[in-house]
Amino acid sequence: MFFPEYIEVFGLDDFETSVKTMEFVTQFTSCEFAVRPFIIKYGDKMLGRMLEWSLHENDMVRRLASEGSRPRLPWAMALPALKSNPTPILPILENLKNDTSEWVRKSVANNLNDISKDNPDVVKAIAKKWKGVSKETDWIIKHACRTLLKQGDEEVLAYFNHNKTGKVEVANLKVTNPELKIGEDLFFTFTLQNRERTPQNIRIEYGIYYMKQNRSLSRKIYKISERELQPDEKIDISRKQSFRIITTRKFYVGEHKLSIIINGREQMITEFELSAD
Repeated sequence: MFFPEYIEVFGLDDFETSVKTMEFVTQFTSCEFAVRPFIIKYGDKMLGRMLEWSLHENDMVRRLASEGSRPRLPWAMALPALKSNPTPILPILENLKNDTSEWVRKSVANNLNDISKDNPDVVKAIAKKWKGVSKETDWIIKHACRTLLKQGDEEVLAYFNHNKTGKVEVANLKVTNPELKIGEDLFFTFTLQNRERTPQNIRIEYGIYYMKQNRSLSRKIYKISERELQPDEKIDISRKQSFRIITTRKFYVGEHKLSIIINGREQMITEFELSAD
């Protein structure tokens, strides 16, 4: 794993040697972090080489073309120019949208999801263009739009046939253990009923309003499922949410909230108390 970092630190002023080395090394350990300073320094020159990589015979090199150019790659150096204008990335993703490797296609979806956070209209246009091209592109589109779906974007919800104004009633929301400690699981149940005279294609989510250090609340949305609910059909749903300590989230004691979200619309909220273990 130290080879990509060595290229990043010591090879930035030797474009050709470094790029050829990344093309080789990434076939064994990904250079998705190492390539980013080269994108910043060389711009279109580096992205042009990555466009060539998108047609490479090795799937790891093809994946680098997509993963390395993600505008918001987690734990990586930011790419402000591509966050502002993702147009140079799009030919790369176009080449990879039907790639034989699922790993590559997932990277394409994640790249588009990154783009959606700053340029949602770009992703919406691609979704319309790629819809029905293949089962692979249909999967990519759905995975790429996950942030927009969680945001309750009406255009994207409609694209996936989720009627935001449908009469799906949420009732009997109950937190089984409204007082829990850090390290435990939150258990809750609720009921859904379709009050329309026609079937409803529903996306079921819940939100946890986490207490922050400054005592404000920040909502994170979790998907439960998508399904068709028949007229007057009623279903009972039970779920749990872990509050076990993890490296990516710090928990703070105090009053939290739980909400149920149907087709992007928050319908019911309740509270629960989190205390120290």
